[in-house]
Amino acid sequence: MKYHRKQHKNFLKLLKEARLEAGLSQTEVADSIGRCQSFVSRIESGELRLKLEDFLKLYQLYGKPATHFFRAFTEEAE
Repeated sequence: MKYHRKQHKNFLKLLKEARLEAGLSQTEVADSIGRCQSFVSRIESGELRLKLEDFLKLYQLYGKPATHFFRAFTEEAE
C-alpha cells in the first residue's frame, strides 16, 4: 500500500504543477469547471478523490495530455 500512496502523492504533485505552469489560481480553475476554490484545494491536497469527469476537465484546462499525469504511476515517485 505504501507504494500506491507514493504514486497518488506524485499524481497530486503533477496536477498542482500543471495548474501553476498554466498560470492559473485555484479560484480561476474552480470558476472554469463550475466548482468552488475549496474543491480544487481539497483535490490537490488529497483530501478529496478526483472523479474521472473532473480529471478530464482539469487536464484539458491545463493543456496537458492525460498521459502526462499517468507518469506518476509508471515512474518512481520523487
